[in-house]
Amino acid sequence: MSLLRHRSVQIVLAIALYLALRPFCPAVLHQGLYTISLFMKDLLLWMLPLTVSFFIAHAIFSFEKKAPLFILTLFLFEALSNGASVWYAYGCGHLAVGHVTPAQSHALNDAFGPLWRLGWTRPVWWSPDKGSVAGVILGLVATFGYPALGPLLARGKGAAEWVLTRVFARLIPLFVLGFVARMVETHLLSQMVSHYADLLLWLVLFLALYIAFLFFLGSRSSPLSFIQHVKNLLPAMGVAFSSGCSLSTMPWTIEGTSKNLRNPDLAKALIPATTNIQQVGDCIINAFLCFLLYTHFQGHTPPLSVWIPFSAVFVLARFATAAVLGGAIFIMLPIYEAYLGFTPEMGALILAFNVILDPLVTCANVVGNGALCRIFERVWGSALVFGGKKRTTEG
Repeated sequence: MSLLRHRSVQIVLAIALYLALRPFCPAVLHQGLYTISLFMKDLLLWMLPLTVSFFIAHAIFSFEKKAPLFILTLFLFEALSNGASVWYAYGCGHLAVGHVTPAQSHALNDAFGPLWRLGWTRPVWWSPDKGSVAGVILGLVATFGYPALGPLLARGKGAAEWVLTRVFARLIPLFVLGFVARMVETHLLSQMVSHYADLLLWLVLFLALYIAFLFFLGSRSSPLSFIQHVKNLLPAMGVAFSSGCSLSTMPWTIEGTSKNLRNPDLAKALIPATTNIQQVGDCIINAFLCFLLYTHFQGHTPPLSVWIPFSAVFVLARFATAAVLGGAIFIMLPIYEAYLGFTPEMGALILAFNVILDPLVTCANVVGNGALCRIFERVWGSALVFGGKKRTTEG
């Protein structure tokens, strides 16, 4: 009975029960499950800008006068991390280019859809990145101008946290089940296995090695800590893989990451602030695919004179993309055309690959972000020490 209280066990049992009963269920039931999951996802996306704003503002206020140093350190850390992912993919591309050839895309079955959707359309300005900016501004105002805002920020954060942990967290199995129904009914899983098996094997291997290295750094080379850190993020990994959305997985990413940090509250600032921009899976997989497509169509691997400017713009563009299904690729396509000479055919291929591989990309984004938070905590501690020494010297 104690095992049944674990969310990961509940998710596995729910999926197994669904797959066993699926042949006997009418089509409307599968669509109904997907409709419920999309409804929950839509509600989460409506909540997230406000939630992100309160989390970041409260965290910045808790850092007091250290807030500008925190923002600068985080920005530089994210840029270096995404840049390292792109260049890692460049090296992996050289290893795989002789063994893997991009295949022709196969269209997904689009007949399967929800029974209905939430009728309210979110305005463009109501987005998590705007909530992040608002949170930074509120936190700085409370820190340097109006400390009386502190209790209000604490109450707002507490209310948002209650909704996420007491309501949405308990509905994880139902949330995941609808997306599993979609993946099965649209034959997404079967297409990924039958048409892109070799590519998936290479990508999973490269991603696993990179993310394992991140956990290895964060655990200070301790095998026990390594295993525990990975275990704490398994629920977030499952939700991310099935939902395909880093933003709606954020509550579980925060929960798992908090357990890996010495200062658990730091996760409530880092995860909302970095979910849109810290995308290890997106950087590695898309850079890897760009490398393969360029090689396939151009007849040679991308030279450094092409890859260096491309990687610089690619990393900067990550600060302007949203971690939602299909959101980043449409911003990145013009960059691929301008810096890698992508033709419309190449653009269509990488778009198809992004649709097929989205669960893997999202899962790697979430887990990689959680692993990097532990590394950033150590970097932030060093920055505080350096900043303190510098001020002492100047004094």
